[in-house]
Amino acid sequence: MAPPQQLVLAASSTDAGVAAWDLRTGAEAIRHRTCASRPRALTVVAGRFLAASQAPAGNSAPIHYYHWDKPQVAVKSFPVEPIRALIADPEGSYLIGGGISGDIFFWEVASGELLVQWHAHYRAVRCLALYDFLLISGSEDGSIKVWDLLTMLDEQSRLEAKTQHIYSFNQHALPVTDVACCHGAIAVSSSEDHTCKIWSLSEGRMLRSISFPAITDSVALDPRSHIFYAGGRDGKIYVTAMGIDVTSPSSDDSTIIGALDDHSKAVTSLASSTDGLILISGSEDGNVRVWDTRTQQVIRKFKHSQGPVTNVLLVTPKRVNLPPLQSLRKVCSANGGSESRAVIVPQPENDVQIFGNFSSDFLERCLDALQQPGSSSRLFESGASALYGAPKQQGVEWRSKYLELQDLFVREVLDQMPSPKNT
Repeated sequence: MAPPQQLVLAASSTDAGVAAWDLRTGAEAIRHRTCASRPRALTVVAGRFLAASQAPAGNSAPIHYYHWDKPQVAVKSFPVEPIRALIADPEGSYLIGGGISGDIFFWEVASGELLVQWHAHYRAVRCLALYDFLLISGSEDGSIKVWDLLTMLDEQSRLEAKTQHIYSFNQHALPVTDVACCHGAIAVSSSEDHTCKIWSLSEGRMLRSISFPAITDSVALDPRSHIFYAGGRDGKIYVTAMGIDVTSPSSDDSTIIGALDDHSKAVTSLASSTDGLILISGSEDGNVRVWDTRTQQVIRKFKHSQGPVTNVLLVTPKRVNLPPLQSLRKVCSANGGSESRAVIVPQPENDVQIFGNFSSDFLERCLDALQQPGSSSRLFESGASALYGAPKQQGVEWRSKYLELQDLFVREVLDQMPSPKNT
């Protein structure tokens, strides 16, 4: 049986379309027209289709859907404002967009309904990432915020919360350019201030700040080890260790353990394979490179366009028959307000009725997560426990066990790794 096809995808801020190359053969499989997307604006919806928010052209800045086997746009949606960053959840049930006003939009893919919209930042949202039920957003205002989707999707929880966000990180001095998450509730962000910073999402604090010779516009994590890649505006991809000896200064450049160098201009976008053996890079020089991370050599070279490459992805398409794709709504309901709906889902033992603006599959995932202590720290707080009927004492015990495991992970990453100087 032949292995599933893997595609290298690339998009540009100029109208050069979305190019797709077969990773194994190097042949161009298809080029979707039209598309002009800024960085962090291209996403794959559970391998079933592509979604790309378009750079503003006049008064128009739509979101496009593309099928794998058709070059033309399948669906055009017109949100209320240009969407700067776009991601989908792993199951492909939702699209989350960050607007140029600083608002975040949360759509249900199946219906196109806008479930919730909230003001997240003072300036445009530049990047988004998901970790379990946590949403991380980075902005041009230099801030990073962490949001609990259990709270944001429930109107009553939003009203009762002291602040809508869980954490607000303001240590970056200039716009945040990218953010990525890895196991153990660790996030890495890049910024125009020449630093990448490592964050604990469970403890709500910065673990490390790493300085670079150039501005870094993109980050990708190696799932095999405590390594991340940072794409610089000098054309280099910096190979960076997340952990160093605790005796080293937290901003020590010794954490940069190497560099991949084959681009002539800024590296704007990075993507890693799930096994960490492949790294994809896109650059302002219009080229895409495929790297073998074991040898740190280029194994494929693709030319996308004369303009800059702004987004790269590595995907395994699922060629399935889809129901008609729905355009995304501009507002939550006809009057622009939030519409509360009751949904029928498997109930907890005490038969507490659940209300809110959730779809049933998301609720089922939330209920499953509440029974697993390793999901996300926010799930163990008393508010979530009360909402879903989980005993408060049990929630406290789960949270305590989770934080013990989190402590072990952080110590392993930051304290027990050998210094790059000694490798």
